Amino acid sequence: MANYHYMMSAEEVAKELECSKSHAYKIVKRMNKELAAEGYITMAGRIPKAYWAKKMYGYELATN
Repeated sequence: MANYHYMMSAEEVAKELECSKSHAYKIVKRMNKELAAEGYITMAGRIPKAYWAKKMYGYELATN
């Protein structure tokens, strides 16, 4: 698990959604705003993969 990346970049979001990078950055910014409102620390241009899975697909990633 040493090579697992917990964060997802806006570029990865763009590839996942097959949209432009600028639109992906808007989505990431909105998700980061939601996370910050809940008290989480955020990184510009990146979101946690677990949060992405929850918001986009409606499920939680297993944390082993």
